[in-house]
Amino acid sequence: MNKRYAYLGLLAAAAMILGYVESLLPVFAGVPGIKLGLPNLAIVMVLYLYSWKEALLVSLVRILGIGFLFGNLFSIAFSLAGGAVSLLCMELARRYLKLSCVGVSMVGGVAHNAGQIAVAVLVVENMRITYYFPILAVSGLVTGVLIGLLGGEMVRRMQRAIPWLRDQRLDDRGQE
Repeated sequence: MNKRYAYLGLLAAAAMILGYVESLLPVFAGVPGIKLGLPNLAIVMVLYLYSWKEALLVSLVRILGIGFLFGNLFSIAFSLAGGAVSLLCMELARRYLKLSCVGVSMVGGVAHNAGQIAVAVLVVENMRITYYFPILAVSGLVTGVLIGLLGGEMVRRMQRAIPWLRDQRLDDRGQE
């Protein structure tokens, strides 16, 4: 049990560091809002190594930590919406569609953008902002592939290097 929390803490810290590093990177393709989704790497890993409950915990720690350290209430609201929708869709895709890590990450990338667009529509009170979604969806698919490939490989390597992680994954009912 203590090992579990230690690794979850390390993955939450890694997600926060990746989020900070991502904030230092320039805007891609001259389109604001497009990011690599580096913190999602840790979330995908937790989803495959543990369960959605632990992934939710790590996601909340990352979003609130980064938000309070480097952001503001708007950035926290956008991140919470994107993170919640993304995690829900990733877990449904993993559990019911039996998608690979790459497929799950792609779903998460698009869902994250959908959640953020929904918050943006509420904040600016203008539906025209939804025209921006197709651009963000394509970027979510592309970055989802990259994060999924990297996340899948990291999960395999961690399970090989740390034998007890192989048996750590909870079944779909949340039981060990």
